[in-house]
This record gives sequence, C-alpha cells and structure tokens, in this order.
Amino acid sequence: MAEPDELERLANSVLWPGFLGREVPGWLADALSAGLAGAVYFAQNLGGDTAALSARIHAIAPHALIGIDEEGGSVTRLETTTGSTLPGAAELGALDDVEATRATGYEIGRRVDAIGADVVLAPVADVNTDPRNPVIGVRSFGSTQQLVSRHVAAAVEGIQGTGLAACAKHYPGHGDTHVDSHHGLPSLEIGQDEIERVHLPPFTAAVRAGVRAIMTAHIRAPQWGRDPATLNPAVLARLRDAGFDGVIITDALDMAAIRETVGIGGGAVRALAAGADLLCIGNPTNPGEAMLPDQDEHDYLEARDAVVAALRSGALPRSRVEEAARRVVELAAVVRSRGPVADRPFDGDAVSGRALRVDGVLPAFADAPTAVLDLRRASSLAVDSAAAHVAQALAAGGEIIRLHADDASDASEAEITAAVDATGNGQAVALVDRIDPGTAQRAVLDHLRVRLPGLVAVNVGLAADDPGPTITASAASLVAARAARRALTPRPALGAGSAR
Repeated sequence: MAEPDELERLANSVLWPGFLGREVPGWLADALSAGLAGAVYFAQNLGGDTAALSARIHAIAPHALIGIDEEGGSVTRLETTTGSTLPGAAELGALDDVEATRATGYEIGRRVDAIGADVVLAPVADVNTDPRNPVIGVRSFGSTQQLVSRHVAAAVEGIQGTGLAACAKHYPGHGDTHVDSHHGLPSLEIGQDEIERVHLPPFTAAVRAGVRAIMTAHIRAPQWGRDPATLNPAVLARLRDAGFDGVIITDALDMAAIRETVGIGGGAVRALAAGADLLCIGNPTNPGEAMLPDQDEHDYLEARDAVVAALRSGALPRSRVEEAARRVVELAAVVRSRGPVADRPFDGDAVSGRALRVDGVLPAFADAPTAVLDLRRASSLAVDSAAAHVAQALAAGGEIIRLHADDASDASEAEITAAVDATGNGQAVALVDRIDPGTAQRAVLDHLRVRLPGLVAVNVGLAADDPGPTITASAASLVAARAARRALTPRPALGAGSAR
C-alpha cells in the first residue's frame, strides 16, 4: 500500500466507518494505520470475542475511537440475538426515577467498556411528541421536555461515570416527525418557538451534564433553511452557541436522507463544512440484498475521497477539518486514558418490573405455555420492533401466531379465525406495539377480543388507552418481556399455606 498523503490522513482523522465481519479487514487496518478516527460496531461485528477485536483495533491505532449503539430496551447491539436485559428509555421515563436511569447508564457504560469500546451512542434526547413517530417512540424518555431533560442528564452522568463518552442524539430533536430518516428526509413542521421550548432543552441538559458528544439528525427545520440539520451550519452553530465544545457526530451518512439526496461523499463534505467533527458513515449491511461484497470499504472510500478532493480544491477549508480533528483527538485522549470500571449491583428485571403499567383486571394465568398472537409492525433499520425473543419469552413454549396487522391493511378474517383456533381456548395474549385508536393493530385487537373475551394485550410500544386488560412494557426487550410474563403469572404471596 502506498503511503497516504497528508490530506488523506487529515480526511481519515474525521471518518468513523462501520465494517463487515468479526475481524479487522485489511482495508480497515490500513486506514487505521493512516490516521482513521476509529470504527463503529454494529450487530454483525459482535458475537465472537469482541474484546479481542477491540484490542486488535487499539493495537493498530491506540488513538482509535470505537463506538456502539447501545441504548437498552428496544435498541441493543450487545444482545441482538437474545434481546436486551437493560431497561429502555420509555420504561425509565414511565418510572421517573432518575437514580434508576443513572444506574442503567452506568451499567450500559460498564458493559460497553467490557468489550473495549469507547463511545456509547446514547442517550436519546428526543422528546417524542408525535405518537406516529416510526423511528423514536419508546427510544425516548417521554413526551415532555422536563421529563426527558432530567433523564437525559442522569443517563449522561451514568454512562460517563465509567470514563466512556456518551453521545446525546438526535439534535435538534427527532421527536416530532412521522418519517424515518433511514428511508426519507423528515421535516419539523412546527414553529421556531416550539422547537426551542420543547425539543432543545434536553440537549441543553446534556451539555450541562458534561456530555462529550452530540449526534445530529437528518431532519429539516424549514425555518432554518432547506438543508437537514447534519448539513446545516445555522443549526450546528446554535449547538456551539449553547456552550457545547465537544464532538459533533453525524448520524449515519448512508441513511436515505443523505445517501439518496447528496450522497455519502457529498454529505461528508457538507457536514464538515457545516460544523460536524466526526462522520459516522454507517452500517454496511443496511442495503440488504443490494449490499456489495465490499460495501464497507466502498462507503468509506466514497466519503474519504470526497473529503480529500474538497480539501485539494479549497472547497472545504483545511482549518475546519483540522478543528474537527482536534476535537476528535481530545475526546480519544480522555476516553482512552480511563481506568478500570468498577462493577456495581444492577437488577434490570427489578427496574423493568417497577416500570410496568397494568390497566384493567388481568385473568389468572398458569405458569404454563401461552399462545402469543403477534400483531407488531415489522422491524426497522433502527429498532427491532418485531424481535422474536419478546414473543418467545411471553409464550414460554406456547405457540406464536403472527398476524399481519399494519398501517396498510388489517389481518384478514381467515387469519383471525385461524389464530383463535390455534389458541385451543387456552391462555393467550396479543403482542402489540401500536394500539392508539384508529390504528390497524387496535382494530384487529378489538376483533380478537370479541372472539377471545378477556384477551390480554402486552404492549411493547408507547402507552395508549385501551378498554381491555393491558400490560404496557414500553420496550421490545427480553427484560421487559420477562416483566410482563411475571405480571401474567404472579407467584402467591408468602404466608399461611404458601411455600417458595
């Protein structure tokens, strides 16, 4: 490999790609040796000896930052195959115990430290004010700025109490959108006053808590111009004016909001020019069947070559990239100098149990196999809403019947009849994640309850008014599903005639 020139090294210093596999590929090793800022782990990188993988990356480049999306609840990388054993943001917001949130943040940091990573891409600081939101939802602590602000601050303090960096996201707030930026470019169709009053305060709280990084959102705020926040100097300047001097990280540049508008390369150049410091290139598996065998290297080179070309032509000021690189180096120096992280007692099952909401009178379930009628939406690139482990934990060996109730069409009468027959008139639950009035899931749930009176709904989405017995778990996670299962099959209280 030819020696990289000075501009390639400078471009590398602000790039943060994903990669394929559980070992360091050759192109990544070369890029790390040539000054690459680090790498971001996604699910396909985990499952082997991740601590050894991290050690290899740091052996090649001691300065390298390794990041990971580990929010707890519905979003996990460390426990993708089994489901998270950490409470999610909506659970913690419903509980509204900031000490529980701080302890959860610390446990997230401890687990991420154990695999050798450095940056936790959490907490979510978005205020979820649009219940239709397809990408935030239960990833948010709640729907009011006061609630979200105090829990964001506690989560930042918990994560960074381990010496790692937290990254609050997605500035200036992705909570009032009904388009997923993985698939399109959302707009905040609200006034400037509402953005400042409702959506910015949690980021201010994160800054005051000392957050070391903040991630941008690929969303447009029309009053600030046509460009999405990631590419908008007016938006990112507001973050600096609010007193934040840490690292501004972009959301993934391979998301459709960027990739299908200005492209990864164009997005990289424009994000740096707008004031971003570290460019998350994205998950190379996101194209699905269209993924190239070398998608990881392809995306990295598209970003690097565009930045180098812009530096050479003068379209991108060298001083701007040097400023970004300085912030990244300073962050790396802080997190890579951390000491050992102490273990602290943490009981995720207890926290999720306390956060559980039960409406109506639950029927008496035996601790036996249970039929699960799964009405949930399909998983998205961000959230594994339809994760199988949730249904499996609730079923405890019982049959799982998938019903296709989504925004496009209700489950057919034949599907419903077959599902009812499959329960064998035994105990059953409906597993849902969106049952507000007018939704397809609510319509199917109501229909099922005519056929199965007293059917319990287990809601792993946002809380909603529901006339039947409902357990709101607020996360598609293993720990939330276990809490719901315990609520369905309570043990008798200790006392006369009872035994453990």
